[in-house]
Amino acid sequence: MSHKVFFRSARPRHRTVVGCTLSVLALGAGLVGCGADGNPLAARPYDAADQIAYNAPAGKAKKVDPDKPLEITASDEDGRITDVTVTDARGRYVAGELSADGRRWHSTSPLAAGTHYTVTVSTEDEDGAPGRKVIEFDTSTPKSKTLKVTFGPNSGTYGVGQPVTAELSEPVKDKTSRAVVERALKVDSAPVVEGSWYWVNDKELHYRPQTYWPTHATITAHSDLDGVKVADRLWGGKSEPVKLTTGDRIVAVTDAAAHRMTVYKNDEVVNQIPITTGRPGFETRNGVKVVLGKQYVVRMRGTTIGISSNSSDGYDLNVYWAARVTWSGEYVHAAPWSVGSQGYANVSHGCTGMSNAYARWFFNTVREGDIVKVVNSNGKQMEPFGNGFGDWNVDWSKWRKGSALVADGSDGRNLSSARLRPESA
Repeated sequence: MSHKVFFRSARPRHRTVVGCTLSVLALGAGLVGCGADGNPLAARPYDAADQIAYNAPAGKAKKVDPDKPLEITASDEDGRITDVTVTDARGRYVAGELSADGRRWHSTSPLAAGTHYTVTVSTEDEDGAPGRKVIEFDTSTPKSKTLKVTFGPNSGTYGVGQPVTAELSEPVKDKTSRAVVERALKVDSAPVVEGSWYWVNDKELHYRPQTYWPTHATITAHSDLDGVKVADRLWGGKSEPVKLTTGDRIVAVTDAAAHRMTVYKNDEVVNQIPITTGRPGFETRNGVKVVLGKQYVVRMRGTTIGISSNSSDGYDLNVYWAARVTWSGEYVHAAPWSVGSQGYANVSHGCTGMSNAYARWFFNTVREGDIVKVVNSNGKQMEPFGNGFGDWNVDWSKWRKGSALVADGSDGRNLSSARLRPESA
């Protein structure tokens, strides 16, 4: 059990200051008084060791329990605390509150585990003379779970629609704990854009700006959770940062009713492609999707979407120049068997098909993170999460509400795995 340790000095309990006016600043080392020669900068704060106490274990070998708040109290009945500054070895500050009477200060943000702290306490005695005491201590590392963060995607160059993801090693359900986690997950971009995290579930967060990322931007995601208390017996661990860059703004708009895809590069039309999309019963999903990856050849089978191999609708074939847009198996790919319908009718099982030449061009033009937007289809809306990156289908006001910092009244802004299977052809 922790108990208070009192620091004593040989300084007389009372001192009288004659013939000068004290100037007291509430910022640790900035406290000054006037000296015997009348110069207010001549005097220095006295050693206030006998005026303060803090809750620490006895003995230098003992370490402070980071699960408990730090408490500084005025032990001299005639003195009071004027300011407390607490920083760790990395320069991070610990927030706290000082009582109105100056008798007690306590931390309001958690201490980090396994960390060295420096505490500067400023005081004044009954005559208003300023005092100061510097305390140093280490926190223990309690037996607990470590919360690690894995950022995604891997460092590299992506399209302007690529969200940043954060996968947690442990579930975080409590709103307060989520706010602690979110404050420590930093996303910086150049140029600077407004963005926000969204809690997809207890272990997964996505980050995106209000609109697509700028072209040729640099985006860095990192965590400041190391050593930070998230919840009882749950502490943040070290995490590897990721650095992304964006390329040109590639947006492919698939008009299922017009049977045509229009591809934009930096808002200029660079190609118009005759296509076919999902036929009745297999309609292509509407909405914004993000390219998840590219494969030169993919084996597609009707059995993966519930079509019997004995059915007239069944198929088992190799598909070339395939760009994936959903985990459930929707692709943009070459479909030489349907060239006669491309530009005129929708005959696929959900994918967007085009000729070999157009598919090769599309494959070589897009990269992961580029946008494929489907309009005028009779299919259902693209899922926001769980079937690829449907993040851009969430309205910005709703997206902001997915932040734990917005939920707890903070600003929230910052200047689910699925089994892969081919679905349709």
